[in-house]
Amino acid sequence: MLSVRIIGGGRAGGSLGAALESAGWELSGCLGRGDDLSGAAADTDVLVIATPDDAIEIVAESVRSVASTLVVHLSGALGLDVLKEHPRRAAMHPLVSLPSPELGAERLRGAWFAIAGDPEVDSLVKALGGRSFPIDDDSRPLYHAAAVISSNHLVALLGQAERVAAVAGVPLEVMLDLARDTLDNVRRLGPAAALTGPAARGDDATIARHLKALPAEERAVYEALVNEARRLADS
Repeated sequence: MLSVRIIGGGRAGGSLGAALESAGWELSGCLGRGDDLSGAAADTDVLVIATPDDAIEIVAESVRSVASTLVVHLSGALGLDVLKEHPRRAAMHPLVSLPSPELGAERLRGAWFAIAGDPEVDSLVKALGGRSFPIDDDSRPLYHAAAVISSNHLVALLGQAERVAAVAGVPLEVMLDLARDTLDNVRRLGPAAALTGPAARGDDATIARHLKALPAEERAVYEALVNEARRLADS
């Protein structure tokens, strides 16, 4: 049985700790703000730094290196250089949305992980029943941007759908069912083949009616995405 210690609470650290414990790993402690981190890498197989990105390097430098301990960060955008003080280092970014530690622990099981560095990091992925793919340091910011578009921007877009639908007296649940079916179409067919609607069929008159009806503060996003839909239709 391997042991893991986590620096940083929050959703990522809490989710991973709970998921690994349920998979049979020993959670040898969770350290947070105000704790002495100097000995955090001692007496554990894996040390996970689950802090916000801008604190990872500072935290890593405050921990005395231990030759046998694998030090891992969970950032999607940062490379291995932020862990340069440690001989065994890796990155493991969970490609899931973690809205709470409880739901996050559930979602981490079977998830995709972007990994780099020491190959032993895959033991964490396998413990969670997950799947992994390698991302080198130079590609990590671009990969993370794609992840943000796929998740955070999607949520922001559905927030707009909720606002616009509410003006028409339609509940969000109706639009979520449409969004779910659309995501299934993309999974089955790919984005270009799954595209439907006025931009795909060149119906500029309908788009003009939409823009006239939309509240002024909603038009810029709608127009930007119409242009993206046209770009995809022409691809």
